[in-house]
Amino acid sequence: MSSTHVPAATSRREQILKEAARLFAERGFHGVGVDEIGAAVGISGPGLYRHFAGKDAMLAELLVGISERLLEGGRIRAASGGDSPAAVLDALIEGHIDFALDDRPLITVHDRELDRLREADRKRVRRLQREYVELWVQVVREVYPASTEADARASVHAVFGLLNSTPHLSRPGALPGRTEMAALLHRLARGAFATVGADEGASGRVDEGASGRAGGGVGGPGRPSAPSGTSGQSR
Repeated sequence: MSSTHVPAATSRREQILKEAARLFAERGFHGVGVDEIGAAVGISGPGLYRHFAGKDAMLAELLVGISERLLEGGRIRAASGGDSPAAVLDALIEGHIDFALDDRPLITVHDRELDRLREADRKRVRRLQREYVELWVQVVREVYPASTEADARASVHAVFGLLNSTPHLSRPGALPGRTEMAALLHRLARGAFATVGADEGASGRVDEGASGRAGGGVGGPGRPSAPSGTSGQSR
């Protein structure tokens, strides 16, 4: 479990996207002008056009970009997350919690503004999100072999909904510290997934390693395991 979370240095383009996401989340896509986004990063509104064609392009890059990053990050974690399916599930949960805690504005923007994307971009987001969900479903079924595909998929969507609820807890003091919140979300996610194997436990079929880790939640990585993806990164 990582004790600290150090953000990477950001480029001017990334700064613009971060401020655009924050403003879109606070005031809605149509409630924000290009000049305001520029002012938030210290450049003139027209100067933004050296980086983006306009607000529509920013929105598309935000929502397509986060869906791509979640899927790619999920694939990397699945490939190197550990020597057991339970360890891989913990790694996936950790990665999605990082997203849910560090990119809360994107969750809000996804929920409100996805339908404003061009059809091609919207379809791309949905395709990426489906692939992300199926990656999780495969791992959940490896941890709980007797679970049905439908139950595993439903549990993945439910856990995304749980983890992506963080924007609704953004009042000052509503959240504990980042480390504590990450650990709490991880325990909640593992507890939710454990119910998929409840019948297995009753019949004695559940794997002992998976069962032990599911109860405690924070097994290996202490941080939670995403929009997609964003609001559920799953939609």
